[in-house]
Amino acid sequence: MEIIKGKSISTLTPEELLGPLNDVEARYAPPRLYVAGVVQTPLPRPRVAVVGSRKASGAGLEAATQIARILARNQVVVVSGLAEGIDTAAHRATIEENGYTVAVLGTPLNRVYPAKNFELQDKIMREYCAVSQFLNGHPTQPRDFVIRDRTMALVCNASIIVEAGETSGSLAQGWEALRLGRPLYIWKLVLEKRSLSWPKKMMEYGAVALEDPKDILGFLPPRERIVSVAQ
Repeated sequence: MEIIKGKSISTLTPEELLGPLNDVEARYAPPRLYVAGVVQTPLPRPRVAVVGSRKASGAGLEAATQIARILARNQVVVVSGLAEGIDTAAHRATIEENGYTVAVLGTPLNRVYPAKNFELQDKIMREYCAVSQFLNGHPTQPRDFVIRDRTMALVCNASIIVEAGETSGSLAQGWEALRLGRPLYIWKLVLEKRSLSWPKKMMEYGAVALEDPKDILGFLPPRERIVSVAQ
């Protein structure tokens, strides 16, 4: 499904989009990023990823919505991957709260996955910000979404995993955030599921339990002006 018609696309280096990178950040950063939307360069901070399961529970969707709303009210840029479930809830809640959201895609900008998010992706590409490291025409493969998670961890100053099973793609971003030295938060809903082994492993490497989204605000970089959303 094509979505690129009528939209302006910029090709930027990670440094142009995000600002200076340290050696660890630059080592695995993609050589270029394709960007559509209302974009201030470098992107405003702080930026927090809200990610989780595609097949999310009702409680997970509600949590993602409330987390995104609180972040948006506090002028935090909410980043997610435009996937079904938690990602979609985070993007929608941010938009409804008149915040600013960034979608980091696992497909080229001219493709939509899942197809049901066509209208949401179209709106983000016109009024907010969509980012992909994949050139139009690139044949999407499952591993591209893992590569995307690495890039999303780079884009964000911190990440929150709202809900995820043992094989969730969100875990790739969690581990990458820890490798980059970024704060990683695990929502309390996850910690209540004693059958999951990954939360304990990540907490051994520095992940932190999160009960209130406001708790992370003091650990984020200073706010920078958020671009005005096109009307």
